[in-house]
Amino acid sequence: MLARDWYYNEGSRIGLDHAVASIYGSADDADLRARAALTMLGVKPGWRVADIGCGNGVLACEAALMGGEVDAIDISPAMLALAKLYARDRRATVRPQSAGLLSFAYAPESYDLIVSEFTLHHLPDFWKAVALSRIFAALKPGAHFYLRDIVYVSAPDGAERSVEQWADFNIKNHDFSRDSVIAHMRDENSTFAWVMERLLIEAGFRLVSADYHAPLHGTYLLQKPVGQG
Repeated sequence: MLARDWYYNEGSRIGLDHAVASIYGSADDADLRARAALTMLGVKPGWRVADIGCGNGVLACEAALMGGEVDAIDISPAMLALAKLYARDRRATVRPQSAGLLSFAYAPESYDLIVSEFTLHHLPDFWKAVALSRIFAALKPGAHFYLRDIVYVSAPDGAERSVEQWADFNIKNHDFSRDSVIAHMRDENSTFAWVMERLLIEAGFRLVSADYHAPLHGTYLLQKPVGQG
């Protein structure tokens, strides 16, 4: 993608989202959960896989150990360095790429699976749409996009509950600290679940499933329809 002075600067968000940063690598069973997700997604040896916003590289490495040809992509130099260390320790072969959703390099219709976890919310909605269009173009027809992100499942309901009460309700349903959640709501670009679904469908994806298993979390399985380039 050509750089232009009005393009969104993905690097401006590096290190700001402490709520999401706490997700990476904090659980001892992260590799088991990543492998379970990849098994559910049907990863096979020889598949081309991209993990965009790979964090410390757990999922990317598990995909590589399952036989995938994996691009581990992250805009954060610190996260990409962790991913390289993790890959070395696990003896997993991944291709690190210093890039984000708006800048990752790809050949059209080249990936069998793209995964992105807790990364898309960094972008304002206009740029979310641009990123989703790029992901759609990068996937082979019939291939899947697995997206997990922080979304607002419900809306503040005016006089019935203040924004402060709404925030408190969401905080109590998560393991994040109050300061982290407040910082996320103030500084990040998470959107409502219904907006996310519309963005995904407008990008061309078939919505296979949407799971809102917590008030601020959405997990989506999308498919690029056959016959659409």
